[in-house]
Amino acid sequence: MSDQTLTTRTIVGLEIHVQLQTKTKMFCGCPVRFEAPPNSCVCPVCLGHPGALPVMNGQAYRWAVLTGMALNCAIARHTKWDRKSYFYPDLPKNYQISQYDLPLASDGYFEVQVGAGTKRVRIRRAHLEEDAGKNLHDTGNCTLVDLNRAGAPLLEIVTEPDIESAEEAYVFCIELQRLVTHLGVSEGVMQKGQMRFEPNVNVAIESQGREYRTPIVEIKNLNSFRAVRQAIEYEAQRQTAAWRENADYQLGTVPNENRGWNADKGVTEFQRGKEAAHDYRYFPDPDLVPVEVSDVMLEEIRAMLPELPIARRRRFAEQYGLSVKDAETLVEHRATAELFERVVAGGAPAEVVGKQLVNVWLKLANDRGVAVTDLGVDETRMAELAKIAADGTVNKTAANQIAEIMLSRGESPRQLAEELGLVQVQDMDSTRRWVEEAFTANENAVRDALQNPKKMQAAVGFLRGQAMKGSGGKADPKLLGELIEERLARLRTGS
Repeated sequence: MSDQTLTTRTIVGLEIHVQLQTKTKMFCGCPVRFEAPPNSCVCPVCLGHPGALPVMNGQAYRWAVLTGMALNCAIARHTKWDRKSYFYPDLPKNYQISQYDLPLASDGYFEVQVGAGTKRVRIRRAHLEEDAGKNLHDTGNCTLVDLNRAGAPLLEIVTEPDIESAEEAYVFCIELQRLVTHLGVSEGVMQKGQMRFEPNVNVAIESQGREYRTPIVEIKNLNSFRAVRQAIEYEAQRQTAAWRENADYQLGTVPNENRGWNADKGVTEFQRGKEAAHDYRYFPDPDLVPVEVSDVMLEEIRAMLPELPIARRRRFAEQYGLSVKDAETLVEHRATAELFERVVAGGAPAEVVGKQLVNVWLKLANDRGVAVTDLGVDETRMAELAKIAADGTVNKTAANQIAEIMLSRGESPRQLAEELGLVQVQDMDSTRRWVEEAFTANENAVRDALQNPKKMQAAVGFLRGQAMKGSGGKADPKLLGELIEERLARLRTGS
């Protein structure tokens, strides 16, 4: 169709599979281990041997309920297990144990920050199921199957089609990863397959006063936030172009389909027609009893709910005066956020603690490949370092130097500052002498600071640096700056 006045609206619903970090699989005692030797974590139950009976992993169910609560869902008091039949090499039973018409959680919502506002995305359902194995296609002309992952506990979260752009989907997926890691129910490491995203994408096209809908495409098994954004952007553009060029799209006769994302080419590729529920021939699993959830169990799980990431970021900014960026960095990991509050509770200024955690402690942790809580420096010593930086005992550079030394030594930050000669000199006479020496040795910089508007700011900074260098880094930067401005003012007035 050649109509150039059409408007388009992207419609996205997400299916997200989250691998829960239990020690054992969903329905057997096999361990869940990433990169274990192929087919070494298997047993008759997850291999689908005749007569082998499944037993539900209670921890997985509790963590699934906890996640459902965090997503503001209604938790089902009674649910059951169903067999979802399909035939692939990585599914040894030829069916998957899942939940069909009675999911454990439903009718919730998840709010995410989009631009300057908040976006509420409705959660249709969340249910538990077992994972399939993994097909390996990197050995010549054959496919190998590793069944270590078969039976691992998966929480599938399904949204309503409330997402309206690739960017919104990108933000939603990031926030959901933060949520499940904050709850402690999953590591959420996509490189390990612990979170996989499947967007359902179509486009509403308005042309000549009429709205058309393109067929729904499910993009399978995306394992990065970047892939989510790029695949949705591409698919929305592809469907719009197909609608313009293909009369069948305009007539609504093209069926829904599944497509895969080819990251190398930057395109989605057809895989197969999209299955409907009847294709899977669901029926209740006769080997598993239904799950009954009591009031006591619900209260015990609800008591485990921590403050959620979005609420905590907002509170950190409002209560402690942190920047949005610093609050987001601190809340990225729950343990870091809790450490921040313990350090502040030790009497240290929140703003200084936040900056030191973000710019110093987290950098030291990242350089060593550990969590900040595993550096071996407790909140008491972190609080003291923040205090002596805030009260001017040491400057920022010295505080950074002391922090690194604290990793291998147990003395207090104040003791280290004194021992290393890093305590700032706040003596007026000494500081004035360093300023005079810098002015005497750098006449051109003084002239620029007084007479050259283009170089004035740089010249003042240079003089400050020279005076600090003359002090051996011990001068109080604030006092130093005040005395430099005072000296320049006197020179301008000739006094």
